[in-house]
Amino acid sequence: MGAMFRSEEMALAQLFIQPEAAYQSISELGETGTVQFRDLNEDVNAFQRKFVTEVRRCDEMERKLRYIEAEVRKDDVHIPDVLELPKAPNPREIIDLEAHLEKTEGEIKELSENAVSLKSNFLGFIELRQVLEKTHSFLVEKGEINGPEITQKLQEDTQTGIARGRLGLVAGVINRERIPAFERMLWRISRGNVFLRQAEIEEALEDPSTGNFLNKTVFVAFYQGEQLKTRINKVCAGFHASIYSCPDKSQEREEMLKNVRTQIEDVTMVLNQTKDHRQRVLVGVAKELQNWTIMVRKMKAIYHTLNMFNMDVTKKCLIGECWVPVTDIPIVQKALAEGSSAGGSSIASFLNVIETNENPPTFNRTNKFTRGFQNLIDAYGVATYREVNPSLYTIITFPFLFAIMFGDAGHGLILFLFGCYLLSQEKKFMYKKSSSEIWNIFFAGRYIIVLMGLFSMYTGFVYNDIFSKTMNIFGPTWSANATLAQVVGHGEVQLNPSYDYAGEPYFIGVDP
Repeated sequence: MGAMFRSEEMALAQLFIQPEAAYQSISELGETGTVQFRDLNEDVNAFQRKFVTEVRRCDEMERKLRYIEAEVRKDDVHIPDVLELPKAPNPREIIDLEAHLEKTEGEIKELSENAVSLKSNFLGFIELRQVLEKTHSFLVEKGEINGPEITQKLQEDTQTGIARGRLGLVAGVINRERIPAFERMLWRISRGNVFLRQAEIEEALEDPSTGNFLNKTVFVAFYQGEQLKTRINKVCAGFHASIYSCPDKSQEREEMLKNVRTQIEDVTMVLNQTKDHRQRVLVGVAKELQNWTIMVRKMKAIYHTLNMFNMDVTKKCLIGECWVPVTDIPIVQKALAEGSSAGGSSIASFLNVIETNENPPTFNRTNKFTRGFQNLIDAYGVATYREVNPSLYTIITFPFLFAIMFGDAGHGLILFLFGCYLLSQEKKFMYKKSSSEIWNIFFAGRYIIVLMGLFSMYTGFVYNDIFSKTMNIFGPTWSANATLAQVVGHGEVQLNPSYDYAGEPYFIGVDP
């Protein structure tokens, strides 16, 4: 607790690390979290530093991980939380991890492309089925025929096959909201010589590229002449309508419809198999996704830190500078020794404390109880080096001042119980990362919430206030003996302590 009165005493240290052990040494130092490195290459462009190639490789792996995570979340696959943070991978493992991410990304992309292609085919067959069914109802069923003259003419054309002056049709599917403009455009380009029939598709159809469901309508445009047909096709292309071939003869339409239904069943079966395979791949990837992300981020941080180092004149040693708490120097030396051993270096890395007149950074050592109060102080301003740290006093003063303002024992009890719940589930919530920023703020201040609730219960008893109601637990020490006539006659009545006061103060707080 005494360390909270002032910030930690800091020392400027110079690190001498062998290149073959540099990666492992920085990895071990990163796990300790006890040093703050200085950039010795401030005048060097970021793209001209020694380890910029490795940083770019990490950026590429992060891009692949973001793509994989997006695909996993798109399919609502659960990503389990990491119970234990993995260490940075060894240099030999980096190549394997990079190859594995490349393979995983390629497999997911291939599955996605196949799924989009199958969905496009499925959508085409569904629309073609709707076109055939609706067109058949337009041409055959009496209830769907618009006028006997057109029906008779179509039947004559179908039976006799007259080429000259023959009525033709263009059938297709278009988005429902484009129908009014589409109909007006056909009327204008044909001067009223196109007969348009339309029927809405009851079910919404999925767009393969976006995954959104669209409402569409089947249309059949009857025309006469090849020139008018060309104009209709251009209008359909401008409105992004899908045109499908529709036979004139009823028997051909029925055979084609039968084939389309068979193809729909086949595509549905293949689509389900592809979806199941994609689900299995994504579930397997989701189990390791968090581990891969943490490993790549640590690896990138290591190379970013190594870019702050200088190479000595012999090109055989990396030199870096860092601020380190004086009490943690043995921890840093141990981490350097372990890094040299893991890297297989014959020469051990070492640390040298150097004198400096620079103002060291402020480092306040905290634990899970004091961290919230320290963050509260740092939100207003960070103390200078070795300045008195007010966070120790804030442990009492902040909850007390809050309680004076809050002053309700009932609501204070609710606040206290909520804080106790957060403490009881501390380990669970600590390992389970939440994406809610508000929840993370509450959890980070769980100890503050407990103390605020506890102090509010105390001030609530002092104010004699529970859920905005007064309490009469111990009985009043004053009694009002004035009659109604005295109150009405004088308006104000002064109680006499000799008669109306019990002689002892109320046990706690305000007398009710």
